[in-house]
Amino acid sequence: MSPRVRKPSTDYYIPQVIFHILLGGVLYFLEPFSKLYFLLVMGYFIIRIVLEPSHKKTQAVFLGCAYFTGAEVLFRMTDGGIAYEASKYLVILFMVLGMFFKGLSGKGYPYFIYLILLIPSILVASGTLSYFVNFRTNIAFVLSGPVCLGIAALFCYDRKVTNKQLLDIIMYLSLPAISMTTYLFLYNPSVKDKLSGAVSNAALSGGFGPNQVSTALGLGMFAIVVRLFMKSPTLFLKVLNVAILGAMTFRAIVTFSRGGVFAAIIVIGAFLYTLFYHASNRMKNQIIVSFVLLVLTSGISWVVSSNQTRGLIDRRYANETSAGIKKKDITTGRLDLFIEEIDGFLSSPFLGIGASRVKDKRVEAYGTELPSHNEIGRLLSEHGVLGIVIILILIFKPIGFRTGNKRNYYFYAFLAFWFATINHSGMRIAAPSLLYAFALLNVVPERVYLKSLTKKKKAVKALEDPVIAT
Repeated sequence: MSPRVRKPSTDYYIPQVIFHILLGGVLYFLEPFSKLYFLLVMGYFIIRIVLEPSHKKTQAVFLGCAYFTGAEVLFRMTDGGIAYEASKYLVILFMVLGMFFKGLSGKGYPYFIYLILLIPSILVASGTLSYFVNFRTNIAFVLSGPVCLGIAALFCYDRKVTNKQLLDIIMYLSLPAISMTTYLFLYNPSVKDKLSGAVSNAALSGGFGPNQVSTALGLGMFAIVVRLFMKSPTLFLKVLNVAILGAMTFRAIVTFSRGGVFAAIIVIGAFLYTLFYHASNRMKNQIIVSFVLLVLTSGISWVVSSNQTRGLIDRRYANETSAGIKKKDITTGRLDLFIEEIDGFLSSPFLGIGASRVKDKRVEAYGTELPSHNEIGRLLSEHGVLGIVIILILIFKPIGFRTGNKRNYYFYAFLAFWFATINHSGMRIAAPSLLYAFALLNVVPERVYLKSLTKKKKAVKALEDPVIAT
């Protein structure tokens, strides 16, 4: 079955783009507004999920989760969230509300097992963490991401959505990235004035962590590319999305954090391969035209980035110092951290060393907090053999699901984002958790989805009608 480039629909894309460009400006010039905006949007989605008719509740849950996932780093940059992990907590809350109203698929039971397997690490941590650490915040920091993934996967597993609904969800992922791009241009209009060598640059990342900013922008790049290929039938929409993509790519590159950019390239590649593979001959011609635009946009963004950074970005991606000396470690220390985590696994292979103990041990050894950058290493170190079981569930369950559902053209892209992100940034943000869960959605044709809704309505009506004895 070939994917279709859909005609414009009433998703109000252009007004929403304009609104989020303006929002980026408001957040820069009036930063306290960020907290108010967070509360307004949170209230809006909670009310929407509760009040929407039954057949629209699932989509309301997904849109709310997508929006707060896309906006998570922006809210952290502008101190807008009510808590550092607020977006993860909201994704969990929205998914739990969805479970309450719409129930679960019994086939997703492995993710319930996955959640249970996280508990022993908390018990172990109660005896291994240092006395002076805050137990609750340390546990929440390392387990909020995995718990978010488990809850989201439970709700999403085999949940029916249409391609149109999935495109709307992806659009909601992109909108906050547009605001972030605007904010970054206002925060640092001149890249040349803030250069500090061929290393990750917080000043060029809105004053926040370059790794997280790069990852969030990489997610936005993927979402805009999907829009470019799947929902840009007119020349104006193509030009608009190319312009947004170019600006977003430029800001992602000049953070000097490579992880988010590499992740975006991998994810976009996975999406385009799947799209081209399933496309008809006529569709392939349209894909090629959009692909040429994508390559040109990426090339121009790189040339501008190289010029604005005086060639330092070229050295960064060549793994060289600002003086042009080749660095020995391309992972910028992540490999050493991973080896330490494997040592932790070998020292306590059964139940691991306990949740957050990896970071705690580094405080004791080096005097600074160095959280894990690799979720695989953290799972092995802090969860022991149970971590191996967790990894096997996370890898093989979606692959098994895929054998019976091949209509989700974003399946490999979603999984690729999860895997790429957890291997360079861990689970600091909600994005890898949510996109992993989205890979488990059951994408069905519009007519099948509408037919299933009709059946449910008839079943509900039959239950509500009184039985009259004769």
